[in-house]
Amino acid sequence: MTGALDRTINGLILISALPQAKGDYSPATGPQAQGGHLTAALEALVERSSSNFDAGDGLYTPLHVLQATSWFNKLIPGLEKLENDVHAGNFVVVRDTGEQIFEYMPIYARVGMHLVFYGRGRSELLSTPVIEKLLREQSVKQGHIYDSATSVKSIPSFVKTYALTTTELLQPDITKYKSFNEFFSRKLKPGARPVADAANPQGICSAADCRITVYASIDQSTHFWIKGHKFNVPNLLNVAPNSPQAVEFAGASIAIFRLAPADYHRFHSPIDCTVIDITDFPGQYYTVNPQVVNEPGFDVFTANRRAVLYLSHTQTDCAVAVVAVGALLVGSIGWTGGAQKGAQLKRGDELGFFAYGGSTVIVLFSAGVGVQFDDDLVKNSDKPIETLVKVRLPGF
Repeated sequence: MTGALDRTINGLILISALPQAKGDYSPATGPQAQGGHLTAALEALVERSSSNFDAGDGLYTPLHVLQATSWFNKLIPGLEKLENDVHAGNFVVVRDTGEQIFEYMPIYARVGMHLVFYGRGRSELLSTPVIEKLLREQSVKQGHIYDSATSVKSIPSFVKTYALTTTELLQPDITKYKSFNEFFSRKLKPGARPVADAANPQGICSAADCRITVYASIDQSTHFWIKGHKFNVPNLLNVAPNSPQAVEFAGASIAIFRLAPADYHRFHSPIDCTVIDITDFPGQYYTVNPQVVNEPGFDVFTANRRAVLYLSHTQTDCAVAVVAVGALLVGSIGWTGGAQKGAQLKRGDELGFFAYGGSTVIVLFSAGVGVQFDDDLVKNSDKPIETLVKVRLPGF
């Protein structure tokens, strides 16, 4: 990879420049001919995680590292010859410094993305029952593997691979966790991430450690970022177009918080609020990588499994919806502080968590909340590019 410098920032595997494709795809070796190889690769990656505990040689390994291994090249011959418009990761902006860096995606997300893109016109496979069944079954299987006691053997390598800091954890001793999933949904110690500007009653904070994009309206989000043809408020919330919820969130502002595997995987309330209700919907397990979200016609957020938490903003009595979206190999959405109807929560209080893999939280702020996003987040989102932020930090 000419001119690329591998490093880590905030536990993320990064390079300083976009990797170049190694030659052109041929019809014989490109994604169009790789359906069987891709299916076998995803199954092998999941199965391998039950006995191979090296995070540098499995599910979470970036493609540029894993493609050098003979076992993976046998599964997907020629995968290293990437299509020019399907790169190995995504650019993001580090908010603290303003630096624009490139973040590799893990190989499981890469394979899942190729499965989505596979097929004539790049749309057939998205509605193929066989692939939907494959992604669902492998997501469930991965959950069982990472719930097992033997999965703790994966924790040290995962921490090393992503250069994770454990000193801010409620349980910093990684040998005390009973499964990989327990570590994956690890908790922070009290005071580790104090709420910024806590004295300001109008303040709103980041819901997660994540890559964030923000838009003043749903229409803006579909212009710059979310390209699914069916993405709108009723479809996201799974309600009728004339329902009270659809009416309440018409014209809502939207913040999209995308979590990567290395991130702290608990999400928090961005506002002072009262818990109103939770609804849960079954769905698919497509990857939520931006390259799929940005692809016209791919309705990831309205097709995937998700749960909607309705909140009432304390200061305005106006509605906020927190939508937790599952993804490939992310079958579990757990609610903690958000589970009790009528609960009074403060900004930064924990709402819930995801188990294993990357995932996304979408927050809709009804017009009455009066959200105004910070200029740097707005400018980056309009480019469009995500911004790396930490939970409980301000952005509004």
